[in-house]
Amino acid sequence: MKYILINLSFIWATALFAESGKSTNLLNAKSLQLNKHWEIAEGVLTTSKTPGGILWTKGKFGDFEVTLEYKTSEKANSGLFFRTDPRNPVQGGFEIQIASPGLYSGKHVLGSLYDAKEAAVSAGKPDGEWNVMTLTCKGPSIKATVNGQTTVDVNIDQWTERKKNPDGTKNKFKTPLKDMPRVGHLGLQYHGQPVWFRKFEIKPLN
Repeated sequence: MKYILINLSFIWATALFAESGKSTNLLNAKSLQLNKHWEIAEGVLTTSKTPGGILWTKGKFGDFEVTLEYKTSEKANSGLFFRTDPRNPVQGGFEIQIASPGLYSGKHVLGSLYDAKEAAVSAGKPDGEWNVMTLTCKGPSIKATVNGQTTVDVNIDQWTERKKNPDGTKNKFKTPLKDMPRVGHLGLQYHGQPVWFRKFEIKPLN
């Protein structure tokens, strides 16, 4: 009986912690799989002089709210990967585009659900200025904001066909988005142009 009570207390405490929605800072070596392409200095994550690659979290996440503060250099191309398999990032998960304002068009512009849903507004600040991005995922619901403006608010259960978006346009995905994993790693992309992050926090959602 004592053993059961202890475990019930543990379950209750875990549920209370999750319900409290406490945010966790991911900008540290404990949370990130740091490599030669990235470095952290004075609380800011930035790219090294060795270009290329994606920086992955060590943990996996399902339903959550992520908040980023980032700034781009000229013609920077980055992205926030989520619910993703690092062994297959292109096909194994999702990405919210991070890029210099005006660099791309269509479903590749800043704040878009990459290749699936174009951002509803152009909300990015000029290169060199800090931006705030939030991403909220709960079940099939995916919502992204940039500087307080909603860029994407979708239900991925509406993506029922491979390589096709609900609006009839084509996408890169060999699997319908409704069938993609709903738990996976977070990743920050580096295409060769410097990008900086001074906040990377996650809050679990029940």
